Amino acid sequence: MIDLGSPIQAVLGDAGRAGKRMVEGLDLHTVGDLLAHLPRKYVRIGELTEVDSLEEGQMLTVVGEIAASRRAEYQDRRTGRMAYRVETVLRTDGADLRMTFFAQRAHVADYHLRRLKVGRRGVFSGSVGRFRGEWQLTNPQMTLQGTPGEDAAQLALDSLGELYPIYPLTKGVESWDVQRAVAFALSVVDEFPDALPPSLREAEGLVDRHTAVTWAHTPDDFGQVERAQRRFRFEEALVTQLVLARRRRFVQTIGTAAREGGGGLLEAFDAQVPFELTEGQVAVGAEIEADLARPHPMNRLLQGEVGSGKTLVALRAMMRVVDSGGQAALLAPTEVLAQQHHRSITALMGDLAAGGLLGGADDATAVELLTGSMTKTQRTGPLSRLASGEAGIVIGTHALLEGVVQFADLGLVVVDEQHRFGVEQRAALTDKAGSPPHVLVMTATPIPRTVAMTVFGDLEVSTLRELPAGRAPIQTTVVPLAEAPQWIDRAWARVREEVEQGRQAYVVCPRISPDDADRSDDGMPPDPFLPETTEEPPAHPMAAVEEVLTELSGGPLAGLRLAAMHGRLTPEVKDSTMRAFAAGEIDVLVSTTVIEVGVDVGNATTMVLLDADRFGMSQLHQLRGRVGRGGHPGLCLLVTHASPSSEARQRLEAVAAHPDGFELSRVDLELRREGDVLGASQSGGFSSLHSLRVLRDEQTIVAARATAERLLDADPDLAEAPRLAAAVHDLEHSVEAQFASRS
Repeated sequence: MIDLGSPIQAVLGDAGRAGKRMVEGLDLHTVGDLLAHLPRKYVRIGELTEVDSLEEGQMLTVVGEIAASRRAEYQDRRTGRMAYRVETVLRTDGADLRMTFFAQRAHVADYHLRRLKVGRRGVFSGSVGRFRGEWQLTNPQMTLQGTPGEDAAQLALDSLGELYPIYPLTKGVESWDVQRAVAFALSVVDEFPDALPPSLREAEGLVDRHTAVTWAHTPDDFGQVERAQRRFRFEEALVTQLVLARRRRFVQTIGTAAREGGGGLLEAFDAQVPFELTEGQVAVGAEIEADLARPHPMNRLLQGEVGSGKTLVALRAMMRVVDSGGQAALLAPTEVLAQQHHRSITALMGDLAAGGLLGGADDATAVELLTGSMTKTQRTGPLSRLASGEAGIVIGTHALLEGVVQFADLGLVVVDEQHRFGVEQRAALTDKAGSPPHVLVMTATPIPRTVAMTVFGDLEVSTLRELPAGRAPIQTTVVPLAEAPQWIDRAWARVREEVEQGRQAYVVCPRISPDDADRSDDGMPPDPFLPETTEEPPAHPMAAVEEVLTELSGGPLAGLRLAAMHGRLTPEVKDSTMRAFAAGEIDVLVSTTVIEVGVDVGNATTMVLLDADRFGMSQLHQLRGRVGRGGHPGLCLLVTHASPSSEARQRLEAVAAHPDGFELSRVDLELRREGDVLGASQSGGFSSLHSLRVLRDEQTIVAARATAERLLDADPDLAEAPRLAAAVHDLEHSVEAQFASRS
């Protein structure tokens, strides 16, 4: 008996190498795996495929009709013998495609000629190319209609209705290889255990699993395809939302110390802060204070535009915890950002950051800095004050995760730019607390609502959209060197004009040295938002800080005060350089992406991003957020050699067209799958979706979340739906879900 758990070999028949490659290349090991491998699109068998546009190298699968076919003889130069070729023209509902088949024997050529007679239709798949000004289909695979027993793939074609499924494939496997195995599997498997109970299917208008699988692989029409897809997407959304909802409910059962204040640090800070908080900062601050006052851990994601004031919100939360007698730790991804946070926070707090020092305010606390480059002697004092509880706030890098770092009472962990840290790293810090601490993770990469619900669904989400007063608009322009190489001269002229008006500028490069093979090793943790592109590597060498600094100093920016900034500089040099730039002693900072986050110099108005196509869209948005912070209009120039029709250029044009980060994040997801955008290390695996897409299926996700809450309210253990409970259990206990549960 063959069932879903049977080895896939049970339905492969004589698939041979293709069968082996299905197992290895597509990771299909059981019959259930095979039937869960759903088609990516469908073509109508009964009509010619509409072909609007063609590109060389694209893989094309079409229903076509042989419009012309002839045999030609030629002299084979290698053997000196007579050889043959069959030249055909394939008609589609659009461009005609030429196909050529070669043979060493006349009877083989005649066989091709008989099969490919004029008027015969079939499904053809191959690589599109150009030859002598005409489109051709190179090395095509085909399944022809009306040839029972002649083609190995005929069983697949005969088993179908009006639609032919096109499957995700690997090298050496054709769509009909998969379809033939699927057709046999559907004919022998009788039981399809269904995770969704009948009452739930009826309430949601969903078909059962057997019907959904059959319609997905052998549909009669697109209506069946749509209903099958709706079933699979809802089930995936529901199981994911049940896992996340159970996690949220579990957190409610964990006991921790409520942090309701008691001291006067926050009150004293609010009294002396020299500006008004935005409405958003006040509202989010109230949400966080309410969370901190509860006897179970806060797990909140704070997202907001670049410059929306997230750090101030986090600082006020840290002060609230200090007021309650606890400690707070701010984890930053780089030393530059940690040092920037330490400078800005101590400057904002003034004498409130001088706890234990002469001149410190009555309610003051010590604010420590802890980074990996600090010597053992430099660390001794901060480590001692953290362990004793004398220091209420610590700001640091990965050095905070080391075993020697101990806290007297760690009550709040704030993770800045949380996508730079894996869940295990965050857990290493929270594990230092005696009882589970409150956790606030922050990101300046806006996340669409359904992404937050699906990937960060075990966190409560707060959003800051309003920018503080004084933030100026930023004009973003693409500088296309492929069409207008002279525009780079104008870019440098604009930098000089801004400096002559008393402003400052950044020049950002993807590499540090010309010797670097690709992006710079500048000390930044891996960025999951970087583009993963199959485009050819650039023909020109990418810009490097060391090289660009020399060229600009002796060329278009000669006479200005320039300095370098990158991750290979010593911590002392990096710190002194940033202090000098902040003080206006440097006109132009030539840097890698080490200045991407946290750097706040209000007088900087211009940024030139060289080889901008080498950065991700969200990263570009982060970088341009470094300018226009002091009330003066900002200018961001995206310099690229990418051709106008390339995907890289499309990304840059989108960045230039969308100043709003939330809108840009949606465009980014439309261009790339959400798993690529979010990154596996920070998403805990929930971005690895199969049927579901977080933008397209927004309504499905929202409905599934509501259904998940209702099911758990009525039946917390899902005892009335054992198969659904098993599916939830499987996801909860996968490696990715284990990581997510610690995030």
